[in-house]
Formats: sequence, C-alpha cells, structure tokens
Amino acid sequence: MKTLYLDCGMGAAGDMLCAALLELFPDPDAVVRELNGIGVPHVVFERSDSVKCGIAGTHLSVRIHGEEEHEHTHAQHHAHSDLASIEAIVSGLAVSDAVKADALAVYRLIADAESHVHGRPVTGIHFHEVGTLDAIADVTAFCLLMEKLQPEQVLASPVHVGSGTVRCAHGVLPVPAPATAYILKDVPICGGEIKGELSTPTGAALLKHFVSQFGPMPVMRVNAIGYGMGTKDFDTANCVRALFGETETQITESVFELSANIDDMTAEQIGFAAERLFQAGAVEVYTVPVGMKKSRPGTLLRAIVKRSEKDAVLSAFFRHTTTLGVREIETKRHVLSRTVNSYGTTLGTVRVKRSEGFGVTREKIEYEDLARIAREQDVTIAEAASLVRKEIERHG
Repeated sequence: MKTLYLDCGMGAAGDMLCAALLELFPDPDAVVRELNGIGVPHVVFERSDSVKCGIAGTHLSVRIHGEEEHEHTHAQHHAHSDLASIEAIVSGLAVSDAVKADALAVYRLIADAESHVHGRPVTGIHFHEVGTLDAIADVTAFCLLMEKLQPEQVLASPVHVGSGTVRCAHGVLPVPAPATAYILKDVPICGGEIKGELSTPTGAALLKHFVSQFGPMPVMRVNAIGYGMGTKDFDTANCVRALFGETETQITESVFELSANIDDMTAEQIGFAAERLFQAGAVEVYTVPVGMKKSRPGTLLRAIVKRSEKDAVLSAFFRHTTTLGVREIETKRHVLSRTVNSYGTTLGTVRVKRSEGFGVTREKIEYEDLARIAREQDVTIAEAASLVRKEIERHG
C-alpha cells in the first residue's frame, strides 16, 4: 500500500508540511511553478535550500506583495477574514474540486476550533493568523500536493507542540495555542524543553484532516524522503520529515464501539437515529434485539467510530436517542485497503471498488452506477453488471 508517514517530532506548521511533501517529487521546481499557477491572490511560492543541524532540506516561503509571511508588519499579519471570504477565495482557485473540498474541510476544522475557543458561532468567527493569504496558500498547496502524491494511507507520529507562550492577535497565550489544542484533541501530542510554538492551527488542521492514525512508523519500504524546514533554529533540527513508500496492504486500526440499550423508541425513530449516527461520522451502525429489565424487548444500537469522530457521534447518540448513557469500548479493526477506479464507458462513468490485504483481492462495481445503468437500459442489476464488465474489457 502506498503510504505517507509524517514525522512531527518537531511539530507541524503549514509551510513545513508543504516543503516536506515538495521534496518527495523528482522535480520540485516544476511543482512550485504549478503552485504559482493556482491563483492565490498576490501570492508567490518560493523554494530555497535550508540546512538545520547539518541536515539539508527545503524551505517553502510564501511571499505576499513581495514580502515573506514572517516579514509582515503586525497589522498586516493579523488581518481578519471570515469563513465566507476564505470560501470565496478557495472556490476561485485553479485546482480540482477535490482539492477545494479538502482545503475547505481543513478551514472548517479551524473554524470549529475558533468557535469553541471564543464562544461564538462559526458564522461569527474572524480568523487572524490562519485567515491571511499565506495560510490559504499553505492549506491549498498541501491539499494539491496530496492529490498529486495520491497516498492510499497517511500516518503520522505523535505531534510535538512545544512549550511556553506565544503572542497572537488576542495577546500572550500558552503553548499549544487554544485553537491548536482543540484541533489536536484525541491526537497524541507531547511538549518538552523547547520554548515556542512548534505546531500551528494550520498544521494541526492539515494533520487532523488527512492523517488516519498517529503512532510509530510502520514497517515500510521507503522510496522518497523529504525534509521541510522551519525558519527558527533550535538544538534539534527544526523540520517535518515525510517518508513515502510501500507498506503491507493489510491494515489494523483502533476504533471505538459506542453502544446503548433502548426500549422506549419506535422502529422509525431508531432508524432515523442510525442515519444521524452515520452522518456524524460512524464507520458502521447496526442494531441487535435484546431483552431488558421487566422483560421488555429492546434494541441494542451500536456505532463503530474512529477516534477523530468519537465526540461527534457521542453527541448524535444523546441528541437522537432517549438513552441516558452510552458504553464505550476501544478495540481493533482489521480492514482491507480500498481504492476506487473510474472508467469512462458508453454507459457513462462507472466506478469500481478494489479491496486488497490478508491475501485477498476483490473488485466490486459501485451499486449506484449499476442501478443507474439498469434503469436507463431497462435491465436487471445482474445484466447491468455484465454490460459494464464487457465495456471495461473492451476499453482495457
């Protein structure tokens, strides 16, 4: 499986993450030219060599009106933007819809964190450091680089956040800054003796969106290594390291079982609650008939969730069911790796899911595509599948 592992032993900032990915490409200068063509207003990306503690790497600077981000005056650096303004900028960039969706999802993580920290609704949040053009450039650049790399899974080390205090638009705050700390909730983090902010809200949100699991590096054959350098100097090399290579296709991940026994909801209400649990981020939702106190028949409602979605699914449990308590068990899930290939055929675009691992390989045509073809051709699902297979074989 094509795997990207991010070593965040010295934290994570947007520019460092981008620079680390940039080094994974055979011709990084060509990639920088592509980044400069996406159309972030007044922004120019510049790549330069950088050495930290004797290690050679890349620094990726973002210049706005000719000035690098850390050279901005205080008033410029803390210019405010709201989420609607950022969405308007991102929607106009010359990148794919998938990159735009990823970039906006990252910003919504930041917006949720700012909303929580300041006690305001998301629509009333005005970004500071993370709302400026340099941050929009970092987020969009990282999302575009991820699209070009196409890793099948993204893993990362525990995140070093630094220690001490940091000055921001609201004054002097503890490290990690409150928004960063909120975004990294449920993510393994650590501090240490290094004074300063090592992880920014932008870096934290990029990790939260793309990384599926945090922990030690798995056994992998590394094909490319990238070092993304920060601007500050410490006794430890100030960099993010990206390792790109192949791991075994079998995946074992930590998940949580959230369960509740219910005896005072109708079948329709339970069905609706299950739907809402899926929408909140559950991987699986199912019910089991159970016997409850006073010999009442009841229903066990269970959701399988990843760590990053646990809080949202818990909230949905309490909002959409009558339960007074939800049980939680952390467990392991063994899954096959999954990829989706799209084929252009005379019947329209057809997606085929491929699963691999544990000595097993399976392929399955996307049901919604089969159903559409069956309706259009007035045939059965089985006949539609046969037509699709013949089309794919014919076009190679």
